[in-house]
Amino acid sequence: MILRNALRLRGSLDLSRFHNINSITSSLLHQQKFARQASTYSDDKTTHFGFKNVGEKEKKEAVLSVFHSVADSYDLMNDAMSLGIHRVWKDAFMKKLDPGPNTKLLDVAGGTGDISFRFLDYVGKEAVNKDDGASVTVFDINASMLKVGEARASELGHTKGISFVQGDAQELPFEDNTFDCYTIAFGIRNVVKIDEALKEAHRVLKPGGRFMCLEFSKVKPQELESLYDLYSFQVIPPMGKILAGDWDSYQYLVESIRKFPDQDTFAEMIREAGFSFVTYEDYTFGVAAVHSGFKL
Repeated sequence: MILRNALRLRGSLDLSRFHNINSITSSLLHQQKFARQASTYSDDKTTHFGFKNVGEKEKKEAVLSVFHSVADSYDLMNDAMSLGIHRVWKDAFMKKLDPGPNTKLLDVAGGTGDISFRFLDYVGKEAVNKDDGASVTVFDINASMLKVGEARASELGHTKGISFVQGDAQELPFEDNTFDCYTIAFGIRNVVKIDEALKEAHRVLKPGGRFMCLEFSKVKPQELESLYDLYSFQVIPPMGKILAGDWDSYQYLVESIRKFPDQDTFAEMIREAGFSFVTYEDYTFGVAAVHSGFKL
């Protein structure tokens, strides 16, 4: 039964309390209801913000600042980072996820809605409109990103089966065993404690639920790496300055890719969080990679 759920990604849990919400929902009430050991940030513990060593609290605030800055030009940013290929990657990502008509999806770091809107289009209006049908919860720590996603949802006519919740990926305000699928696209490298976010992903998924992550990764073969570095460091930040008036945010984003674990290392981190059948697939010579795992 678990295996069938894993393969077909079907679910029947009633998430009606999240349906038809078109405003950003504070996670405070959820956090009170589902109180657990809080994820804490300390400036006594260091991590990286791009190539800089910073305290955990400082990184959290710095990342928030970056995405407040780029929220209105987020699609433009991804176009610059991937030469526009991110749209093809996201389409392939959703096809690989292959959600069904009853799937309950949690899309983390999904503020602007790119993955969530693809999910709604993939399952179709009939699945979204029926009782206990497919639904997606767009989850993001950044209010500015959520506002962009909410506006886009309205423009695209996505008024059912979608909700927007603000909160921290390291401390998800949802009950155990709630969702059929958990997706995170181009977001996990910005999390301060990736291991905690992965454990939270595992916790909120139902048995048989699927974790999928799309993220920039390590280019293969090595001969292409120098060319990719040249484009990343010499083209992307100046492009960010010209197109969005923001050099520093784009510089951070380029550096953050280089600090993110390679494909095999990240796959092992997913296994350590409790996932089984962990695999990955490179996109465009490893410029990006999709990692997948199941909760058994």
